[in-house]
Amino acid sequence: MNYTLHQLQVFLKVTQFQSITKAAEELHLSQPAVSIQLKNFQDQFEIPLTEVVGRKLFVTDFGKEIAESAENILNQVYAINYKTVAYKGQLTGRLKISAVSTGKYVMPYFLSDFLKQHAGIELLLDVTNKLNVIRSLEKNEVDFALVSILPDHLQFDKVDLIQNKLYLVVNRDFKFASKVHDKSIFETLPLIYREPGSGTRYAMEKFIERNNLPVQKKMELTSNEAVKQAVIAGMGCSIMPLIGIKNELSNGELQIINVKGFPIKSIWNLIWLKGKSFSPVANSFLTYLKLEKSKIIKNRFEWYEQY
Repeated sequence: MNYTLHQLQVFLKVTQFQSITKAAEELHLSQPAVSIQLKNFQDQFEIPLTEVVGRKLFVTDFGKEIAESAENILNQVYAINYKTVAYKGQLTGRLKISAVSTGKYVMPYFLSDFLKQHAGIELLLDVTNKLNVIRSLEKNEVDFALVSILPDHLQFDKVDLIQNKLYLVVNRDFKFASKVHDKSIFETLPLIYREPGSGTRYAMEKFIERNNLPVQKKMELTSNEAVKQAVIAGMGCSIMPLIGIKNELSNGELQIINVKGFPIKSIWNLIWLKGKSFSPVANSFLTYLKLEKSKIIKNRFEWYEQY
């Protein structure tokens, strides 16, 4: 056998996404390039690694075993690279963070300068919904998790970052009957929800339940961006995090309905398992965050604090 590290990397991504298209996007390669590397890798085995059924790609049991071995090999290669750089006196290694989907508007600003200071660090940032974020933390698969709803079944430590503010928003065509509305406005507005497992949906449903609001559930969508576009298109209104609609408020595509009791507030927290043994990279990032947090908030989120 004469497979290359590049082929292992391509095969592993294909198995993780079960999609040549998504693997190509992740690796910044063309689909034909990924297909060729996958074929060249497969040609070295007599047993199929993948199969296509109804235009959908599946990984065989044998393929799953090879993927596990490929991941182990690549991890060893990463370790060699890190040790080489570390020997030169640089901070190296992987920093693994899982963030709820709207956290993608928050976390990069707390990472940017730290990563510029330490070129030897590789960031693995998984952006998903709250359910998956907590699951990754619970399995100790990540160093940190960014959440606005704290888990009640885990022992953890935390650093609070900024406030999370949820507002009722509509598109530019909505005409206001008054400057301030009471909660009866929900009787007439079709409401767009996030999917189950979303932190935004959890906060929204708790608010609705607490205030006994008679809402009209219009539809359910699986990302903050999808909800945003549906609201802009006039398909309904939604309760959305302010952090993700800065541009749309500025250009007038969205507007906030001033409702008594809003915004719904929580805190973005970076959390980690209590008693976790940090890598030098994770420990350095936590120290950096505690020292630089206030400056980052002042420089990056001044607009946000005005609402």
